[in-house]
Amino acid sequence: MPNIVFVCICSVLPSALPAASSKATPLHQSIDAQIAVGNYSKQAAPICTDAEFLRRVTLDLTGAIPTAAQTRTFLDDKSADKRARKIDALLASAEYARHMTYVVDSLLMDRRPDKHVTSAEWQKYLRESFAANKPYDVLVREILSADGADAKNRAPARFLLDRDAEPHQVTRDISRVFLGMNLTCCQCHDHPNVSQYKQDHYYGILAFLARTQVAADVKPTALGEKADGDTTFTSVFDTAKVIHTASLRLPSGNAIAEPKSVKGKEYKVAPAKGVRPIPNFSRRAQLGPTVVASRQFARTTANRLWALMMGRGLIHPVEYDHAANPPSHPKLLDQLTDALITAKFDLRWMFRELALSATYQRASAWPTEKEPDAAKYLTMSLKPLHAEQLAWSLMQATDLPESQRNEGTVRTFVGTFAGRPGEPAADFQVTLEQTLFVANGPVLRQWLARPGGLADRASKLKDDATAEELFLAIYTRRPTTDEIREVTAYLRGRDKDRSAAVQEMAWAMIASVEFRFNH
Repeated sequence: MPNIVFVCICSVLPSALPAASSKATPLHQSIDAQIAVGNYSKQAAPICTDAEFLRRVTLDLTGAIPTAAQTRTFLDDKSADKRARKIDALLASAEYARHMTYVVDSLLMDRRPDKHVTSAEWQKYLRESFAANKPYDVLVREILSADGADAKNRAPARFLLDRDAEPHQVTRDISRVFLGMNLTCCQCHDHPNVSQYKQDHYYGILAFLARTQVAADVKPTALGEKADGDTTFTSVFDTAKVIHTASLRLPSGNAIAEPKSVKGKEYKVAPAKGVRPIPNFSRRAQLGPTVVASRQFARTTANRLWALMMGRGLIHPVEYDHAANPPSHPKLLDQLTDALITAKFDLRWMFRELALSATYQRASAWPTEKEPDAAKYLTMSLKPLHAEQLAWSLMQATDLPESQRNEGTVRTFVGTFAGRPGEPAADFQVTLEQTLFVANGPVLRQWLARPGGLADRASKLKDDATAEELFLAIYTRRPTTDEIREVTAYLRGRDKDRSAAVQEMAWAMIASVEFRFNH
């Protein structure tokens, strides 16, 4: 990795996996054994420093950098198990649930504006689920099964309701988010570039949804469903225009048999004005249980969790799982998938094992001048802070009062640093708006100028202590001797405007590459 320089760019401890025997190898050790093959040990970066580990794992598990005081405590701790204890503490924190709420909200809703279900309801549901360590398969089953009819429990229905249950939109999102297969091109024909992705795969998923529609004339707005209607399709490339009838199935699964209905008895609740129709056999009701029971769902989830922690998936990109894009470590992905199923989709347990691995704890600096192959995990990948991480990290670094750390403040950053609403997250790019926000925006400047904040506090210390306070608060590390010397030289003769000088120094550090990335 190149040298980092100042460049303005704008409750419950994790459960234990039921082991086959008391001598079973811990998953984190198996991960390292699968990764460290061939000449890996000679090519890989060393294990990262305590400071680099602390910043990385705190960002990855809680979505914010640690405080200066937390950093001092961790760096001064000489116990051998302090990294494991820190992982456990972070996973048990309220901040973990908050962070996972942002991660899953962004993944499932692509930052869509409110429509039928408010973001506040939805995020409360997610946060409570992660605080209780609800198994991820249970969470997804609830989300795909909810109809919004219960006024007291509408939140999980947001995934479907706020897409207006539009079957093509939902089919595209279910395939890429939960099954790791971007089937968008298969709406009109077999995928032109991925031979494994077929049109009948797309319509097999759509068949679960085609009879469902939003019952807008009932209160609260909820999903209703017709009792009949086949899902048919034809390829735009088929000159004969043969019409096919889709089976109710996932790409990797068998067709689900649909019982024959008795004429006149197709509904539990028949269609009528102001009434939400409910059929005796609901195709949509089969969707959630079918998705979460599939191995493809477990495989996709394992790959996404790996990507969250390691910076890239074993299958990369994560939404294109097919034979021509195989995992970099096939046996490892199978092992992660099996472990996740055995652990009953306990995300805290999986995050703990990933964070304990030496693979995760590699330094991010390149061990050689040549950029290493990212698929070999020789170093930790650089991960840009997403909008919420940036917001909470800046509030933490500048020591903003707790009373001002709220969702309204976070939304300010989401509006500037997040992707376009309704679209999946894109690759990291710095926009002019983001650069101006950091360079000239009033939010950051006001936080740095606040009496009692980081800059004010640091300006009242001696030069070397000023440097240490800034570096611990912003970079989660102590300054080097050269950096202390540079800070001292910069502040020399600035007694009359020392506070302003420290504010400028803090701003330059926050605007740097070192702060903007998790490394």
